[in-house]
Amino acid sequence: MEGRKVTLKDLAVKAGLSVNTISRALKDKEDIAASTRQMIKDLAKEMGYVGNALAGSLRSGLTRTIAVIVSDVANPHFGIMVKEIEKSARKHLYTIFVINTEDDYEMEERAIYTAIGKNVDAIIICPSQRGAENIRFLQKNGVPFVLIGRRFKDEPEFDYVICDDEKGGYLATKHLLDNGHKRVLFLNGPIRISSAQERLEGYKKAHEEAGLQVHEELIIEVGATAGDTRSVVKQLIEQQAEFTGIFAFNDVIAWEAAYVLSKNGYRVPDDYSVIGFDNIQSRIFIPFQLSSVSNSKGKMSKRAVDIVLHKINHPESTRKFNEIIDTKLVLRESTK
Repeated sequence: MEGRKVTLKDLAVKAGLSVNTISRALKDKEDIAASTRQMIKDLAKEMGYVGNALAGSLRSGLTRTIAVIVSDVANPHFGIMVKEIEKSARKHLYTIFVINTEDDYEMEERAIYTAIGKNVDAIIICPSQRGAENIRFLQKNGVPFVLIGRRFKDEPEFDYVICDDEKGGYLATKHLLDNGHKRVLFLNGPIRISSAQERLEGYKKAHEEAGLQVHEELIIEVGATAGDTRSVVKQLIEQQAEFTGIFAFNDVIAWEAAYVLSKNGYRVPDDYSVIGFDNIQSRIFIPFQLSSVSNSKGKMSKRAVDIVLHKINHPESTRKFNEIIDTKLVLRESTK
């Protein structure tokens, strides 16, 4: 058989049985004796037979695949989220494949076309939010989808599952303010992103509640590219900007900020307290213990899979999914 794919007919010839019997045995049909089913499965494994998923999908109308489109798989936050989605999908006998967009709108468009072209049953997407046209196209196409981690407030018909970003921003900022940091630097993500907008709302709410002025010069957007944070923080140190606490849009930004502080002779938390967002260290153990906002990546991922499976299995359903998962502050050694 070397050099070509093993077929059901090859198995039938080897076993001395009909192709229909072989096919039904491999599908675990109970009209085939259990011992015969096992013998045929063992033979299939021995000969290197793999079933044709495409042929099965043509019969059922389903490929049992879900596309997961994210902006940056290099960020451990998305890596953990993808793993959780895969684990949840696998329990329902679904396979996922991942497409990285690098937070680029045109790459996101191509990713959507690629996923639809591969006839996926559903798409889970963390949108770049440089516009809503890509998501509107998805909606017109009819493929079941759900947004994860970000939402379009002015497009309420898009289903989403996110964390409570405003509460997370509030809790992080409140903790720093309560511990005597009157000037808190907020290293935010691009403001086009809903989570950046909502974490900023939480940051401002904590200041308002504490009766403290929000210093606009301490709210700085940081690009998604590695190294952006380092240059921003380095410049702030050189300018002798006044702040003693840092709240970062995500853990990667927080780690970069702490690295620059350390390189310039400052100590965390003795000189500066730092809080991130995503709580990556709940899964990855790093010597630098970063305080962070936990956004329940596992819950968000599981709900995203549950939502698209509901949409796959109930195409007639008009149920809307606008879900917000709770956030909490996890304190470690980077804050006093």
